[in-house]
Amino acid sequence: MQTPPPTPDAGLTPYSGLTPDCVLDALQSAGVRGDGRLLALNSYENRVYQVWLEEAAADGSPPSPNASVVAKFYRPARWTDAQILEEHAFAIELAEREIPVVAPLLLEGGKTLNAYGGFRFAVYPRRGGRTPELDDRDTLEWMGRFIGRIHAVGALRPFVERPALDIASFGTEPRDWLLAHHFIPADLLDAWSSVVEQALQGVARCYERAGKVRTLRLHGDCHAGNVLWTEGGETRGPHFVDFDDCRTGPAVQDLWMLLSGERAAMARGLADLLAGFEDFHDFDPRELALIEALRTLRLVHYSAWLARRWDDPAFPAAFPWFNTQRYWQDRILELREQIALMDEPPLWPA
Repeated sequence: MQTPPPTPDAGLTPYSGLTPDCVLDALQSAGVRGDGRLLALNSYENRVYQVWLEEAAADGSPPSPNASVVAKFYRPARWTDAQILEEHAFAIELAEREIPVVAPLLLEGGKTLNAYGGFRFAVYPRRGGRTPELDDRDTLEWMGRFIGRIHAVGALRPFVERPALDIASFGTEPRDWLLAHHFIPADLLDAWSSVVEQALQGVARCYERAGKVRTLRLHGDCHAGNVLWTEGGETRGPHFVDFDDCRTGPAVQDLWMLLSGERAAMARGLADLLAGFEDFHDFDPRELALIEALRTLRLVHYSAWLARRWDDPAFPAAFPWFNTQRYWQDRILELREQIALMDEPPLWPA
């Protein structure tokens, strides 16, 4: 009989007890037998592994020499069980409607969320693919169609447990947390505090110009890194992964992160995305006034996200440039640029 590892400390070293043996024992406790081979995948918020299987996959499909699944171990104390289960239910709802998302598998006992040794985990089918080519107009339109399908389902009912993306949660609270925990260098504190306050005022003006826009269930973190593009056969096209940040918010949140380059290039990209999106779901053009506001909120939130995780040893190793004098100087300049952009006319599809 396996002896469970000690419950992890969700503070300084949240994953210190998540050894390879613990990963394999956790999966075995849910009926997934690994053959001992693990590959850590690129993830910082959670810990994610490709696990090769000794027997048939968790979904009952026949084994093969390269059969594997993806196991996701959630960061302790970040989400409640109810919030994680709501994420899973949304992904499963989309998959049942034949929208290409990677949804969690039902393991022993018909559960998607399992626990072992203080860690909560889910198991997903492995899907290969590459990063989509966002400078290709056909690719953007294709992705727009699938985001439109996701939103058509997301609009059917609200989230009950998942949080909303708003000024308070992505702007005011992260700003206050950074100040309370003294992350800003003393000689930059006044400049940073002032520019963040001006930026949040600009965000509020953008929301006022947009008016009351509809909110719905979103992917929430829809950037190129969370999309796998496959070639050939019926599976060709985008597969949307990692609904860990799904939230309630405006539809444009799942569109703007796919745009890059100069303003003219972003306008063309926006036109391509919307050409596909509006085949399946209506888009309120007033939301275009929120693009730079949402980008500003993400910048403030991202700094606080890094700061909150700085005691996790994985973060200083992966982000050595964070919390340096230069980092905070660059953030001040970045937010000043955002203040100016939020006062310009909204981006419009071209």
